[in-house]
Amino acid sequence: MGTAVDHFTGFVDLLAAALDDHDATGSDLAARLHLSRFHLDRVVSSVAGEPPAAFRRRILLERAAYRLLTTGHTILEVATEAGYGSHEAFTRAFGRAYGVGPGEYRHRPTRMRIDAPSDVHFHPPGSLRLPADKKVTPMDLLTRMVEHHIWLVGEMIERASRLDDGQLDAPIELSVDEDRQTIRSLLSRLVGQMGMWNAALANRSYDWSVEEHEALPAMRRRLAEEGPVFLRHVRETAEQGRLDDTFVDALCDPPEVFTYGGMIAHVLTFAAHRRTLVALALDAAGITDLGWGDPMRWVAEPRT
Repeated sequence: MGTAVDHFTGFVDLLAAALDDHDATGSDLAARLHLSRFHLDRVVSSVAGEPPAAFRRRILLERAAYRLLTTGHTILEVATEAGYGSHEAFTRAFGRAYGVGPGEYRHRPTRMRIDAPSDVHFHPPGSLRLPADKKVTPMDLLTRMVEHHIWLVGEMIERASRLDDGQLDAPIELSVDEDRQTIRSLLSRLVGQMGMWNAALANRSYDWSVEEHEALPAMRRRLAEEGPVFLRHVRETAEQGRLDDTFVDALCDPPEVFTYGGMIAHVLTFAAHRRTLVALALDAAGITDLGWGDPMRWVAEPRT
């Protein structure tokens, strides 16, 4: 069965690259995989629960639904791209799959995926995606968000190294703290926020003086130390189901009691605001490749 799954995965990869090759026959696709047409039909039908031709038509219809919602193409143009020779044939096929015609769907869309035994679907903007090996739990998502936060702070420090001191220390008018903020001070606080909570969880003091006009190389070193420690706290707490457990933050005066989940939510909330200020300031300085630092796609991509 492992060989069949490997052949099916190869078929999915090949199909993703050949969606617009409407002249390619089933025999052509099989030959590219070094299989006979009979063998390909048998493998795909056994693993996916539908023959290759039906599989391909479904994927093309799902892509057509995406095109209807995200482009200004006419229905005929979308139909042609999906491999249909006429508006009528496409409308009939689309209606059978979605319960409404393409025109109505464009104005009142519902789902984009068509139910399929394999759970392999078109993945915008132009690929196919196999079902995940395991489902993402809320704990997985929380950990991935913290991983993204640590990664993005590192990327922001790297981008900031392209700026001179004047740009690094220029005031940012919209502030989250009492003091006026700069790219330098915000990046230092983003790293320091994790260091501060690491210290609180270890019941040791935190040296606030390190954040006073901190150099970027020092931030990198601190992030390399504090980031993994903070992530380990999050992972262990989430995996052990201890998000509601409490700890005493002796750094507060007087000491306060917090939950681990509340602490993590606090870090991510205020970090998101500070990161946005940095992203806007970097953009104003001509560094645009990080965009907003949105975690949406980062969290969805499989980690190696």
